[in-house]
Amino acid sequence: MNDKTPPVEPVNGTIMPRFAGPSTFCRLPELRDVPYCDIAILGIPFDSGTSYRPGARFGPQAIRQASRHLRTNFHPAYDTEPFKSFQVADAGDVGCNPFNIEEAISQIEAAATELLDQAGAIVSLGGDHTIAVPLLRAINKKVGQVALVHFDAHLDTWDTYFGAPYTHGTPFRRAAEENLFNDQASMHVGIRGPLYSREDLNNDEELGFKVVHCDELQSHGVEHVIKRIRDRVDSNPLYLSIDIDVLDPAHAPGTGTPEIAGLSSRELVTIIRGLQGLNLVGADIVEVAPAYDHAEITSLAAATIAFEMVNLMACNPGD
Repeated sequence: MNDKTPPVEPVNGTIMPRFAGPSTFCRLPELRDVPYCDIAILGIPFDSGTSYRPGARFGPQAIRQASRHLRTNFHPAYDTEPFKSFQVADAGDVGCNPFNIEEAISQIEAAATELLDQAGAIVSLGGDHTIAVPLLRAINKKVGQVALVHFDAHLDTWDTYFGAPYTHGTPFRRAAEENLFNDQASMHVGIRGPLYSREDLNNDEELGFKVVHCDELQSHGVEHVIKRIRDRVDSNPLYLSIDIDVLDPAHAPGTGTPEIAGLSSRELVTIIRGLQGLNLVGADIVEVAPAYDHAEITSLAAATIAFEMVNLMACNPGD
């Protein structure tokens, strides 16, 4: 953080009603309007890698809209005032080619790499889970391999869909092939439901992931899951990739591939808060498809999770 210039804060909700004012995330200043940036919010409106219901290209703006609801001055769970202590800004959206997946991936990687030259960290708003590959490439250029903790109903380590190597079901196989994450410190959380093959879990384990199944959460509780994550990550730089479908459809109906019997929003937020003190260097929240949402349930969950991740970054060791 720049110690000389006070952060430019969001529009004050006690002066301008929360339903009015800028359309940025949490009504933050835009990146172009701040002298420096500790944490950037980046929209990635791309969903050409979806395999079932499309619509996550509209996720970033839906999340921004829902974020108006949040009170962001003080977070008692972390004892933080993140927007007073750090300069957080909205960096807008990446222009992605919706007709060419590999070109879009290159565009996302270039934009995130350039942004990391200006900002200390990025919280990305998806978009479908394909975007995790270029984001991991960009963060690797800055900090090297990361501990990847992936919250999702699905493994996302399949090889191809219909012969396509880059889809929202394949990002972490591609990431493993490129050595973008530490295979001794990475895991999936929230996995559930039937699979394509008996070998899927074995193939996933060979890539270096450990799995916290939803049944394990149900049997052993949130504190058990927090301990498993903390023990696995240890002191490694951490990247969080959160697919909103890790939540049960009752808590997040607006997504492309919903799976019943998932986490509640309370369980997910409690687990995230339990990671306080880990070295979070980057994060994304993906797969919000607002066309299937009801009363902004999914968008509000995603906006809250993004704000939780900003607060985690504000608690990073040494900050």
